[in-house]
Amino acid sequence: MVSVLMKKLAIAAVAGAVMVSASGCSLVTSGKRIIRVSHAQSETHPEHLGMLAFKEYVEEHLGDKYEVQIFPNEILGSAQKAIELTQTGAIDFVIAGTANLETFADVYEIFSMPYLFDSEEVYRSVMEDTDYMENIYKSTDEAGFRVVTWYNAGTRNFYAKTPINTPEDLKGKKIRVQQSPASVDMVNAFGAAAAPMGFGEVYTAIQQGVIDGAENNELALTNNKHGEVAKYYTYNKHQMVPDMLVANLKFLNSLSPEELQVFKEAAALSTEVELVEWDKSIKEAKQIAAHDMGVTFIETDVEAFKAKVLPLHQKMLENNPKIRDFYQYIQTVNDSRKGDH
Repeated sequence: MVSVLMKKLAIAAVAGAVMVSASGCSLVTSGKRIIRVSHAQSETHPEHLGMLAFKEYVEEHLGDKYEVQIFPNEILGSAQKAIELTQTGAIDFVIAGTANLETFADVYEIFSMPYLFDSEEVYRSVMEDTDYMENIYKSTDEAGFRVVTWYNAGTRNFYAKTPINTPEDLKGKKIRVQQSPASVDMVNAFGAAAAPMGFGEVYTAIQQGVIDGAENNELALTNNKHGEVAKYYTYNKHQMVPDMLVANLKFLNSLSPEELQVFKEAAALSTEVELVEWDKSIKEAKQIAAHDMGVTFIETDVEAFKAKVLPLHQKMLENNPKIRDFYQYIQTVNDSRKGDH
């Protein structure tokens, strides 16, 4: 747990950076430009390990000019707040979920669409198509920032106090969802009652019976201890949602071509590290949840769940024209991989 003092010191430092950025100057210490990176995870999380690789690569190649400082555990505020700080240039990079980016670019809503990807292989194939994804990443330029790479945040599944073997088992259950309209519609379409709330409230809400369960990846069971209060985890695989590394656009544009290339290579390396560490952490989380916490993992008929919510695709496509081209591209990749499964 990060101390209150550390948070106050970090916030004070960033407050100073806000004043510096407002005056049009970059923060320089000992002749080096300080690069600030914010994220919400712990120091053992795959995303933090990816950022350590980012820091090492940048400083190895440009250490005479830049020093990278990483602020984990929401020291600089929630993802939404940190995005706003990145817009102003008070910080240079933030890791944020796509739900946070929907406010700035409608195209990111597509990641809230249930069963968008037919498999994890399709999901990774799409995200690793850097040429295509660059078109998506540029969509927030007007807001003052741009995504530079992605991180795997896993497959989202239901977990609850009682077993969920079929969609019918969701009827009458109150399930926590992210504060996203598409996620609310999805859970309601399953027959459950969607309960949008902050992630930090979930443990107590399940414990006290305010909700019956939630949906997330396996790390929620261990890192956030939800496996202590929800003993059944069902692999219905309704969403595959990445996290994004977001950069201040003015900072990117201030770099020389050679410097920009180093930062791009550092970002790509951070993703490589995160992907490997993610797979390790999920395997470890499942072992801990099953053996130490008594969580039962349930394999289920994914197609039965998918049938309940596929009509939401058409609704979202009608309501948001910005996602249509991306949706068609993903369907093309889904079709091309059907023979692989």
